[in-house]
Amino acid sequence: MLPSASNESADHRMTHDGIKHWRRRVYQVLDQGPVGDGTAVLVDRLLVTLILVNLVAVALESVPHLRAAYRPLFDVIEYVSLVAFTVEYALRVWSAVEYGPHRHMPPMRARLKYMLSPAGLVDLVAVLPFWFAPLLPNDLRVLQALRILRFFKIARYSPAMRSLLDVLYRERRALFGCVVITLGTALVAAALMHLAEGRVQPDKLGTIPDALWWAIVTLGTIGYGDVVPVTALGKLIATVTIFLGLIMIALPVGIIATAFAEQIHRRDFIVTWAMIARVPLFAELDAAEISDIMQLLRAQVAEAGQVIVRAGDPAHSMYFIASGEVEIAVRHERLRLGVGQFFGEVAVLRRARRSATVTALSRTSLLVLDAQDLHALMQRDPRVAARIKDVVEKRVGRQVTPKGDIVTEEIQ
Repeated sequence: MLPSASNESADHRMTHDGIKHWRRRVYQVLDQGPVGDGTAVLVDRLLVTLILVNLVAVALESVPHLRAAYRPLFDVIEYVSLVAFTVEYALRVWSAVEYGPHRHMPPMRARLKYMLSPAGLVDLVAVLPFWFAPLLPNDLRVLQALRILRFFKIARYSPAMRSLLDVLYRERRALFGCVVITLGTALVAAALMHLAEGRVQPDKLGTIPDALWWAIVTLGTIGYGDVVPVTALGKLIATVTIFLGLIMIALPVGIIATAFAEQIHRRDFIVTWAMIARVPLFAELDAAEISDIMQLLRAQVAEAGQVIVRAGDPAHSMYFIASGEVEIAVRHERLRLGVGQFFGEVAVLRRARRSATVTALSRTSLLVLDAQDLHALMQRDPRVAARIKDVVEKRVGRQVTPKGDIVTEEIQ
């Protein structure tokens, strides 16, 4: 009986490991696949496309004659969307335990955490309108209003929107301060306008709450024109309020724009740092030394079909792929490299010739490190020179052909 029990335990453990492996894979595909993960990129693009198709369909379906003419098509889009978003939501709930901060939690608690998070609630709302349609009023505008909320799902797949939401959250205190200042200014302007014109226009400015509407639209630089001052004092107050409105508008815009620019710069810095740190040649450098190398990088853009380097040409720089994809023609093979990968590493160390031709398959953004700049850094900082030479002796020297400039890490 003991061997049988042992086998059952081993089978159970293998099954558990298999489930965990697939759960981890699902999480990576849906949330944070490794750089260059084709499946994750494909799923992201399909979901974004489906979201955009939904938004267009909801807008067009509100037009009576289009709804009557293309009702079957709109129904197919809704059914497909419902199935896709429901499956996505179920998989996200199932794989929520793989989220880093939740791994120490019990599975049910981790899943509940996701379900109650803003992203989880948006994913839930994306499927609720149809499932609960029988319980909703017959007025289709209710369903359309709820379905349009699927737009917020796109924030999950758009780095720019995620960055903007992060900025709004990080600057929430400053923005709340702007709101308080604006409301206070509006209240003061309304009180002054009520005193100046309350008797002249009692129906529009007879009370401070009535005058508050004028103050808000004036501070917002909208000025509908439904309430205008008629006295000299009222016009003076309106003039001052208009100039204050320009300041009130500029203040939050400046805060958000500055914070957004810093967020983008920070994200690009982290991405570039990660690309440099994973190059074997620089893997043993410390933070200050990698930062020095980052300052030497220059940007280059290659259009689709453009040859970036050609076999036999003098090698004088290495390249990091920031976006896009390239093809390396080496010997009788054709290999593809994507975002986060690099090529031409040895070119920054010795006078070699290119051992392969590299062509851009799509519009590709590259970060280029010239050998001359790196050697200047090595001469200026002996620590960098010593570390890099040590890596060369340990790793690169054994992996490069006598005339080549590409190491095995670059094409794996």
